[in-house]
Amino acid sequence: MNRSARAFWLETPGRGAIRDVELPAPGEDEVLVRALYSGVSRGTETLVFRGGVPRSQYAAMRAPFQEGDFPGPVKYGYLSVGVVEEGPEALAGRTVFCLYPHQSRYVVPASAVTVVPDAVPAERAVLAGTVETAVNALWDAAPLVGDRIAVVGGGMVGCSVAALLARFPGVRVQLVDADPSRAGIAKALGVGFAAPGDALGDCDLVVHASATEQGLTRSLELLGAEGTVVELSWYGDRKVSLPLGEAFHSRRLVIRSSQVGTVSPRRAGRSYADRLALALDLLADPALDALVTGESAFEELPEVLPKLASGEIPALCHRVRYGGTR
Repeated sequence: MNRSARAFWLETPGRGAIRDVELPAPGEDEVLVRALYSGVSRGTETLVFRGGVPRSQYAAMRAPFQEGDFPGPVKYGYLSVGVVEEGPEALAGRTVFCLYPHQSRYVVPASAVTVVPDAVPAERAVLAGTVETAVNALWDAAPLVGDRIAVVGGGMVGCSVAALLARFPGVRVQLVDADPSRAGIAKALGVGFAAPGDALGDCDLVVHASATEQGLTRSLELLGAEGTVVELSWYGDRKVSLPLGEAFHSRRLVIRSSQVGTVSPRRAGRSYADRLALALDLLADPALDALVTGESAFEELPEVLPKLASGEIPALCHRVRYGGTR
């Protein structure tokens, strides 16, 4: 059995390279996975790529199978889909999702992989980690039937949240983004779209995912009395200023953080595995294909990631294809 592999490493902020890896033989409760696809989440991964993780958050920002340390050299990533080549009989030959960095083959505990449902193509399953974030965000947000909701920030996470909210009965959902090209994605997801200055106000709930000071300020402006902003953005080493001296107190507004590293207290009886399995089930919806906006070969990652980080390649989720996969 071939146990050689290749892995993408961030050598220094702004520069990556592919390294050769020799894998150990999998143990009794381990699996050897051959990667089919991985995904680059443009927000978090490009922040890591540019060296923007604050020193105080080095431990909190570690990926489950990260090697090395911030700011680099570091092997980072968490959206991998592959086929089990060796492992327990129940998993052998199955397509699985794993929170693993960009690597052609890898050995992990069998408990670290989740079987991809037959109804979900491997190409779409790379979205599982982001849809899991959206599931946790909505557990935190607890939207109600008939709510007026805005999702500010049409990136990968914001669009995943909007896609799930589109399934709620009687809600008004509007995706808000400064990029007019996001209108087509909103239409594919079944939600409305508006530029920030044209967004509908008097919202009961705003989910903020633009990772900008302007976006969070606009989110507060869109709330009705007693409304809540659920903050999903990760700002890294940037400081944010907000107008909390205006109507923030008189309208009794709320800003609540949501972070996928902890299962929402509103669902304390659920596990990480439950949440990820639910995310994979939700990916049976082909509308979510709209979130994958680009693809390249694994060997191209050292050239592609700088372009994703700079915005030269616009993307929500950029899919990485491994050798022989089409």
